[in-house]
Amino acid sequence: MTPRLPLRRGDRDPSRADWMELFFDLIFVALVGQLAHGLHVHPGFASIGVFLVLFAAVWWSWGNLTFVVNVSTQLTRRGLSVVMLAAMFAVGAMAVAAPEAIGERAWLFAAGNAAIRIVLLVVWVRLSWRDGASARIRIAAYNGVTAVVWMVSIWMPEPACYVLWAIAIAIEVTLLVTTASHWASGRFESLNVEHLAERFGLLVIIVLGETVLSLVAAVSDAWTVAAGVVGFLALLVASGLAWSFFLFGVDAMRAGLERLRERRDVRGIRDTVAFLPYLLLAGVTAVSAALAEAIAHPFEPLPLALAVCLGGGIALFYLTNAIISRRYGDPLPAVLRWAVPNVALPLLLIPVGALLPALATVVCTVVVLAYIVAHAELSARRRLPAPS
Repeated sequence: MTPRLPLRRGDRDPSRADWMELFFDLIFVALVGQLAHGLHVHPGFASIGVFLVLFAAVWWSWGNLTFVVNVSTQLTRRGLSVVMLAAMFAVGAMAVAAPEAIGERAWLFAAGNAAIRIVLLVVWVRLSWRDGASARIRIAAYNGVTAVVWMVSIWMPEPACYVLWAIAIAIEVTLLVTTASHWASGRFESLNVEHLAERFGLLVIIVLGETVLSLVAAVSDAWTVAAGVVGFLALLVASGLAWSFFLFGVDAMRAGLERLRERRDVRGIRDTVAFLPYLLLAGVTAVSAALAEAIAHPFEPLPLALAVCLGGGIALFYLTNAIISRRYGDPLPAVLRWAVPNVALPLLLIPVGALLPALATVVCTVVVLAYIVAHAELSARRRLPAPS
């Protein structure tokens, strides 16, 4: 475990997530819910694509903000609060714009993206501007150039504005892939594994909380016995995902990140903190959209796109965890033993969801997750040392 850094009077504990970071996560998850709105209103493959692209645009900002706070050990609680509040208003603008981000509110979505990158630019300049010319170029490109691209897109007509959005995302991803080793090598001494694990774990809690909220709202809107039954079963599905992640994933994340830090594996930390969590959260959000549709129409098959969201979202959740485990260095045979059934079984829910009534599909989903959780628990008990 990473030793906690000594505190000065009035300073924050760098190994723990600050309350203002959690406050910021609330508006971020509201944004994710707004981005997923299209999956509820227009359940099609086009809506899935739009969600994934727009979510990518904002996910890089969350990861960037989390990492810079993590390595900014000199940042006081009040300084952190200013940063988080500024970022929160930027994300709030994106959340308001999200339902019509591909449409009449595109300018506001672009403005919010530009604003949060300006916040990140300021924080990174204060942290790393003295690290040399290469650090300055990267900071200016990753946060400054992309902020300008987003700002320019505000005044561009469709579809030119969306092309600029894609360029901005491509710049960030390319820089993250090609320069990670250089810019992170000087920050390993201040990298805090406890904080990274806690931040992501708490974000997953809030995303699952948004899922529960959407299920409750769907039951309330439908208000039938069948909707209530599906809602209860859907809550069991969300609980199965939560059980898998919090009883097995969080400790593995903390230990895995520590191993990567000890090996100074910059790419491993980049992948498990920046890239792969995007897929995990996208999978959870997709499952939420499918379950809400099942509650609304329990006796009809799910639209094919939402059947893919349900089975594919759960499969993506476990596949992402398997890839993360491999990046942490877990042996391939050990990972495959649980990953193969955990990915293959949910994929069978896709044809089931498209053919059977939604009520029956959700029952099958509960059975699949019950098997996955029971298998994980039995495997964990076999690994426990025998009592002396």
